[in-house]
Amino acid sequence: MREHGKSRTKLSWAALAAAGALALTACGGDPQPQPGQPATGEPAAPRVELPKLAGEKLEVAAVWTGPEQANFTKVLKEFEKRTGASVTFVPAQDPIVTFLGTKIAGGAPPDVALLPQVGALTAAVKNKWAQPVGPEARAQLDANYSAGWKNLGAVDGTQYGVYYKAANKSLIWYNAKAFEAAGVKPPKDWKELIAAADTLSASGTPAVSVAGADGWTLTDWFENVYLSQAGPEKYDQLAKHQLKWTDDSVKQALTTLGQLFGRKDFLAGGQSGALSTEFPKSVTQTFTGGDRPAAAMVFEGDFVAVNIGQTEAKVGKDALVFPFPAVGAKAPVVSGGDVAVALKPSKGAQALLTFLASADAAEIQAREGGFVSPNKAVDPGAYPNAIQRDIAKALIAAGDDFRFDMSDQAPAAFGGTPGAGEWKALQDFLANPSDVAGIQARLEADASKAYGN
Repeated sequence: MREHGKSRTKLSWAALAAAGALALTACGGDPQPQPGQPATGEPAAPRVELPKLAGEKLEVAAVWTGPEQANFTKVLKEFEKRTGASVTFVPAQDPIVTFLGTKIAGGAPPDVALLPQVGALTAAVKNKWAQPVGPEARAQLDANYSAGWKNLGAVDGTQYGVYYKAANKSLIWYNAKAFEAAGVKPPKDWKELIAAADTLSASGTPAVSVAGADGWTLTDWFENVYLSQAGPEKYDQLAKHQLKWTDDSVKQALTTLGQLFGRKDFLAGGQSGALSTEFPKSVTQTFTGGDRPAAAMVFEGDFVAVNIGQTEAKVGKDALVFPFPAVGAKAPVVSGGDVAVALKPSKGAQALLTFLASADAAEIQAREGGFVSPNKAVDPGAYPNAIQRDIAKALIAAGDDFRFDMSDQAPAAFGGTPGAGEWKALQDFLANPSDVAGIQARLEADASKAYGN
């Protein structure tokens, strides 16, 4: 087991599952600015001191695109304003480790990269690309972060990363008009979810929009089912490949997921349509078309709000949310996040890490919607609506008791590479959910190769 905090990555079911319930009760009234609009009230005065970096040029790489990239660029603009530095955003591709390896081999690494997987952080340290976090950024981490989030950014006891962005990846967003038209209520368990999907599809609106073109969304589907059905201990064992993917618990989870993926009428566009749907479209097609959208529901984290903001739907009115239904005894909650790492030993790179570890930076992006910070010092009022405020509050309330995205803990070759490993196997499962044994065998073979055991 790598000594960088994986064993501590346990997500509080009670605290974070409550976020969805709180969100539901907060949907009526409480008019709030929508994603893309500033929250009420002025930003707080600067709370972190940054050096003057006039003339210094920095590059920041991340896999973010579209509105998420645009919102993060506003954070970088504030950093430029405070320091005098010039910052360029460099769009990266998955797997980001391969992208960075090419940049580094060419002698042009970005100054800072935001890595979407724990495995990518470990690889960056192993390859001797990453620079340890400096004292100023460490001071911000100590003041603003729980031990669990700091541990996730450490490798072998040394702090290399700052978890700038977190995510609750156990939420199902739904089109309120479609649910009302079909007479459907938010389900509390998997049986109720399948029944709701049946009713919705029979009413003429496919139940779920699945972003099958992006394999990472399918890993999140599996992880939520597996965590709830198999339980946290087996989740941890599978995450570390101490349990084989041919285990009966994996068979049960895939079989359960197949109850949804195996019904062509449940999926927007059927299996083939799902496999050609990328994540942003999976969201926008759920919240356009009035009470006859392409689908009634879409699964993914709090960041879905960013893409809802590209439609005319309003979060809290047209777009509502409920916690991922319980498959076993407890509803699951899986967390993810993006960790900022310095790849150059420069004053500017360390200053940017310091800024990203501060509440000042997080509150800028929080105001734009579709963003949750693990930073305890962030003012809840910075979030643009009651749904996101409650999700953020629950994340902070969870403290050190959380479970992290399983595929993001895995070596990137298995858990973070398009067209390979878990991503590809689950796409093939979506295409043919009846081949559970075949998919298990492939998952185990790919995992054994990637983990080296």
